Formats: sequence, C-alpha cells, structure tokens
Amino acid sequence: MSFWRLYYHLVWATRDRAHLILPTLEDNLYAYIVHKASELDVYVYAINGWYDHVHLIVSIPPKLAVADVVKRLKGS
Repeated sequence: MSFWRLYYHLVWATRDRAHLILPTLEDNLYAYIVHKASELDVYVYAINGWYDHVHLIVSIPPKLAVADVVKRLKGS
C-alpha cells in the first residue's frame, strides 16, 4: 500500500457573485458537499464560505484529477 498526502484549498463562487448562500442553507449545503466528497474518496478537513463563495480544505487521492473533483462537487 502506498502513502500519499495531498492537500488542496478549493474555492469557488456563485454565478455573478450573487448572494445565494444564505445562513439558513449553509448547514445543509456544506453537509451535502461533504457527503458528495466522501463518495469520491475525498476527505474534507474544513468547509466554510460566505454569501457568494465556498472554501474547502481537502485531500484528493492521486487517482483523481483535481479538476474532475471540483467539477463533480460543483455540479452536484
């Protein structure tokens, strides 16, 4: 078994920086993103954001491309 340790700080914004991430939605949104990440074998160390963007600190296995992980998380 090989050992890997790859950490990434992912950030993405809402379209046109619209204030769509309301405090009432944050908990459900973040829980959903963490769940989707775990389905991809991606470990989320931290997740947070503001009204118009999301930050994640994650470990992505080398078998996955970072762009594909972001695409899948944003798309879900």
